[in-house]
Amino acid sequence: MNPTNSEVPITSEDRSWGMLAHIAALAGYLIPLGNIIGPLVVWAMKRDISPFVDFHGKESINFQITMTIYVALSIILTLFVVGIVLLVAVGIFDLIMIIVAAIKASNGEYFRYPLSIRFIN
Repeated sequence: MNPTNSEVPITSEDRSWGMLAHIAALAGYLIPLGNIIGPLVVWAMKRDISPFVDFHGKESINFQITMTIYVALSIILTLFVVGIVLLVAVGIFDLIMIIVAAIKASNGEYFRYPLSIRFIN
């Protein structure tokens, strides 16, 4: 599936940068909002050069903004105990989806995150 409808071939460099757009989100485990800033930097650097990296960068940013919203809601819901379970579930889901998306990008495939709100189209 090629959502960009582009006939431009996907190079090895494109696949590496596409993968990095997803892996950069792991910065959020070390730096506050690094999960958004990391993919944003990669996307800003390469979006005009490669449609493939443009697609993966936008997907990663959209997903990380969505995950940040889900984490914030989970933190609020910790007042009702259910938020603790949700917080753990969101964290695990985020990590698994980052890995899946990075592998897909590395293989030259397009991947859309589930449960992601499309802020950037």
